[in-house]
Order: sequence, then structure tokens, then C-alpha cells
Amino acid sequence: MHADSVFRIRLGSIVPLAVFAALLPFIAGCKGSPSADVVATVNGKEISRSDLDRLYKANLNDSTQKPSGVEANMLRLQVLQKMINDEILQQRAAHLNLTATDEDVNAKLTEAKAPWTEEQFNNLLKQQNLTLDEYKKNLRRQLTTQKLLNKEIESRINITDAEIAYYYAANKSEWNFVEPQYRLSQIVVSVGAVPQGEGQPAHVTSEADARKKIDAAHNKLESGEDFASVAANFSEDPNTVPSGGDMGMVPESSLHSHPEAFDAIMKLKPDQFTDVIPIFDSASPGHKISYFAIFKLSGREPAGQRELSDPRVHQTIHSLLHDQQKQLLQNAYLEMLQDDAKVRNYFAEEILKQGGQ
Repeated sequence: MHADSVFRIRLGSIVPLAVFAALLPFIAGCKGSPSADVVATVNGKEISRSDLDRLYKANLNDSTQKPSGVEANMLRLQVLQKMINDEILQQRAAHLNLTATDEDVNAKLTEAKAPWTEEQFNNLLKQQNLTLDEYKKNLRRQLTTQKLLNKEIESRINITDAEIAYYYAANKSEWNFVEPQYRLSQIVVSVGAVPQGEGQPAHVTSEADARKKIDAAHNKLESGEDFASVAANFSEDPNTVPSGGDMGMVPESSLHSHPEAFDAIMKLKPDQFTDVIPIFDSASPGHKISYFAIFKLSGREPAGQRELSDPRVHQTIHSLLHDQQKQLLQNAYLEMLQDDAKVRNYFAEEILKQGGQ
């Protein structure tokens, strides 16, 4: 979870004084040297070296070049900081009774399993060195963070018409299309290494399995299922999945890089979708298939200036400003939570003691 997640007025002390007093003996007990398996504590909650190592390996993304000792420790520090931030958010959510429920987790699990047979899904877990319980634990943490940030951040966002008009006036040239534009959505299934959510390793999909998955998605579209819903369940492109596969307005010239996709899209009428299209990697020997895709055409736009009165222009700017404000507030929110948290980074201390070796 993303995000490439996006999210963040001082909130006061996270832990009420009475509760904090009750925790003092426990926190005091953590001041001594930790066990060798503890790399950090957040308000007394331990983060283990084994969990850090697991996420560190996941973040290597199957790189064939082994990092040097210094590079490895730099990456471990970055991963550990994300783990610390995540734990801070998890504790804040628990304090606000926002921890994801079993029903939340099971619903998300059902959604995640939808594109696969039981055997295929279990094989994916094995590729990621995850048990089902570990996978559900990751889902719970991701959903909990999402619930927390939705409650704490979304209510603070207010995009006015004046802000939208100001942005349009300052960026009017962006809405002057010098060539035809196509409003497209996509469903993408990759061949090879498929990136997962943050902190999770990639899994590898064979061409045959990828073809089965994209065919299953196409069959659902043929049966009348909504394109955005199918994209949310089947597509593997992290940039468009959150918006139901929506790619926005795509200039005609950018479609020429994949002639097979361009030819298929040109034959579509609005609200129609293509057959399954193999997209080839022209940089690889033998032009191997990089991914399979299905495209939906929502509309064509001729060249020319678009005015702010166009609802699509207004909505696009609103979404852009909303996302910018959301990112700013999320960052500020996390900073405030970090100020209130008691964090001890033993791994950082260990590196300093060793002189960075």
C-alpha cells in the first residue's frame, strides 16, 4: 500500500496522561540494551531485525548486482524509517479505534484473489515468501493506514472554485491541445517481475499465466462487467489502478510507440474496448512480450483550446489540486505524529558505533 501512498495542525499528545503513566514501567524496561533481534522501538513497541531483513530483501527488487556494505546499510536505514513511520501510524489508528476489522481484511483478500485460481494465488504467496497469515497481516496494516488518513486528512481538504480558476489561468496552455487527444483506460498484466505494494517483494509471472489472467479480465468485460471494476481487480499498473485504469487524455503521438495498440484503438468507438493486445519490448533480444493490455476508449478530442467551463477541465484541475493538498497534509500529519512519538533507532546507533562500516 502504494503509495506510491499520498497523505497528512498539532493533534496534542497521542497517549493520554493516565495511559502514559501506566506505560512508564514498560517503557523504562526498554531503556537497557535490547536483544540482538531488536533494531528499533516505537513507544516501547519493538521492530525486529528479522522483519527489517525481510523487507530489505524485498526492496532489492531482484537486483542482480549485490550492494556494497555501505549501500546495503543505507537501504536498511531507509526501509527501517518506513517501518518506524508505519508503526507510528498503526499506533495512532489503534488509539482512534480505526484498526481494520477482520471483515475489512477478508473483503480485501477476496478482491486480491479474484483474478487467480486458488493454486495460482498460493503460488504467488510462495514466490513472495509469504504465508497467508503474513499476507493478511500486511493487508490489515495497509487498510488501517488508509482508514486513518482518510479520517484525519480528507476532512481538512477544501478545493475552491477560485483556486481552480487561478490554476487554469496560470496554466491555460496545458489545455490547448496541439494534436488530437484520446481519453483512455487500460488493464495491464505484466510478464516477468510484477511489482507489489510497498514493502512487498515482486512476484514473477510467466507469459502463459499472464495471458490467462488478461483473458479472464477480458471475459469479464465481455460479460458486461464495469471496466473500472475489472481494472481495479486485474490490472498491475500502479499508476492507473487507483483510478480504475483511467489514463487521462493521451496525445495521439504517444500512441505511435506501440503500433499494435494504436491500430486497435483507432478502430474503437467511444465506450468500446480492444481485444487483448501483446505489447512487445523493443529493447529486448527477440522482442519479447513485456505485458498484455486491454484499452478502453472513452472519447476523442480534436486539437484546440479547452475552456474552464468544460466540466472535464474543471474536474481534472480539482483532482490535481486535491492530490497536492492531500500529499502536503499527509506529510505534515506524519511530522506531528513523529514529534509525539518516543522512537529509539538501535540500528542507526549500531552503525554510528561501527563508524559506518
